[in-house]
Amino acid sequence: MRRWIVAGALASAVALPAQAGLFDDEEARRRVELLRKELMQQGLDNEARIARLEESIRNIGVIELVRQLEQINAEMARLRGQLEVLGNENQQMQKRQRDFYLDLDSRLKRLEGGSPAAGPAPPVDAGVGLATSANAAPPRAPTKDDQAREIKAYDAASNLFRRNDFPSAVDAFRAFVKDYPSSPLAANANYWIGISYANMRDYRAALAAQEELLTKYPQSSKAPDALLAIAAIQAEQGDSGSARNTLEDIIARFPASEAAGKARTRLTAQRR
Repeated sequence: MRRWIVAGALASAVALPAQAGLFDDEEARRRVELLRKELMQQGLDNEARIARLEESIRNIGVIELVRQLEQINAEMARLRGQLEVLGNENQQMQKRQRDFYLDLDSRLKRLEGGSPAAGPAPPVDAGVGLATSANAAPPRAPTKDDQAREIKAYDAASNLFRRNDFPSAVDAFRAFVKDYPSSPLAANANYWIGISYANMRDYRAALAAQEELLTKYPQSSKAPDALLAIAAIQAEQGDSGSARNTLEDIIARFPASEAAGKARTRLTAQRR
C-alpha cells in the first residue's frame, strides 16, 4: 500500500511538466499545420497568377515572364524555409517529450524497487577506460541545450531572411555555419546565404556561396537546389550556354529531385 501511495504522489508531481510538454508539442503541430495551409493557399494563388500570365503571354516578353516566375519561386522558397524551421522545432519537441517519459519511467521503477531494463552508460573518469591513439578524451556529445541553441540560431537567421533583411541574414547564416559546422542545417544555411546575395544582386558572392555548398556538402539534399540557383544566376548574367549546361548537370546527377523537374521545364522553354 505504501508503495502505491508513493508512486501516486510522484505521478502527480510530474503531471504538470508532462502536460506542458504535450502543449508544446501540440503548439508545434498547430504551427506546422497552419504553415501547410498557407503553402496550399500560396500554391492556389500562384496557379491563378500563372493562369493570368498565360492569358497575357503574347503581350509579355520572355525575359519578363521568366522574371515573374522567379519571383513566384522565391516566395515559395521563403515559405519552404518557414516549414523547414517549424519541422525541425517539432522534431526537437517530440524528442524532448520522449526523453521526459523515459526518465519518468526510470524513476518510477527505482522507487518501486525495480531497475530499468537499460540505463545510460556510466561516465568515464579522466584517464580511465578506452583512449584514442593520442590518449585524448572522446568528443563531448551535444546536449539538449546545445541543440536548442542551434535551432534558435538557425531560426533567427531565417527570420531575417523572411523580413528581406538580406545583409543581416547573410551575417547570421555565416555565424551559424561557423558555430555549427557539423549541423544537419549547415548546408541549408549555405544555400540561403547564396539566395540572400542573389536578392542583393551580388551574383559573384551568390555563386561563391552555392559552389561552397557543393564542395562542402555534395551529398546534401540542397545540392540540386544550389545548382538550380547557379543556373538562374548564369541566365541572369546572360551566359545562356553555361546555364543550359548546369541544368543538364542537375538532370544527370539528381534525376529524381524536384530541382531536376524545374531544370527540364527551363530547358524546354529555352528550346522554343
